Amino acid sequence: MLKRPQTEIRPLPCSMPGIEPMFARSARTFARHFHDQFGIGVILSGAQRSASGRGPVEAVQGDVITVNPGEVHDGAPIGGQVRTWAMLYIDPDQLAEIALDLSEGRSAELELAHPVRTDPAAASLFRGLFRSLLRGQDLAATAERLILLANLLAVRGAKPSMENDMPFGLRRAKQAIDDDPTARHSLEDLASVASIGRFRLIRAFAAHTGMTPHAYIVQRRLQVVRQLLRRGLPLALVSAEAGFADQSHMTRLFSRSYDTTPGAYAQTRN
Repeated sequence: MLKRPQTEIRPLPCSMPGIEPMFARSARTFARHFHDQFGIGVILSGAQRSASGRGPVEAVQGDVITVNPGEVHDGAPIGGQVRTWAMLYIDPDQLAEIALDLSEGRSAELELAHPVRTDPAAASLFRGLFRSLLRGQDLAATAERLILLANLLAVRGAKPSMENDMPFGLRRAKQAIDDDPTARHSLEDLASVASIGRFRLIRAFAAHTGMTPHAYIVQRRLQVVRQLLRRGLPLALVSAEAGFADQSHMTRLFSRSYDTTPGAYAQTRN
């Protein structure tokens, strides 16, 4: 009898644009990272502990898990056991339209307020939405499920940006990375932009974003990789366009963050 693999990260095809379904089974600990999309999922088995924008949390079987765009988080199995989960990564534009519906046109902003939530109704609605997205069922009914799920999990208006508390110089350094993550941003250049020393930059950047400048640059470049792969660009071109030294370097960092290769990710997105 064949054993199921301990690690299986499987991006899945989707019937609705702007949404990426994913199934995951892993005993791995994921380092801190972030996404440029909203994430909504359910723990199917096992349990995990993670850092979030709200502090450390634990999620067990049946719990709904969420993450906002740019929110730094990690994840580790509790007790070292395999856990499985299903996720939907949703483009911000998709939820902006829903936010307008929920607020009757007053605001396109919303936040997924609870990184972990025990909510059987929301978990059941998520499972139905996940199945219908994979099967390409009635798109009108699928859209209704997405709106109802957002209504259960979201609060109106966005939370204050972490940049509001950033010193001006540090904010300038971060903006330089965000404006062009594929460019070469040396520590010396960023420290000069921030008008502080390199060591102080590293400490302050990590305190405000949860990552060092280098780690933040890598994550921003990986978001570029995902965007380019969704457009169908070949891997060699993607690695160059995203600012990586070569394709193997990109693949190694991509796999470390997402536990799947760029090639496997691209196959499900095209």
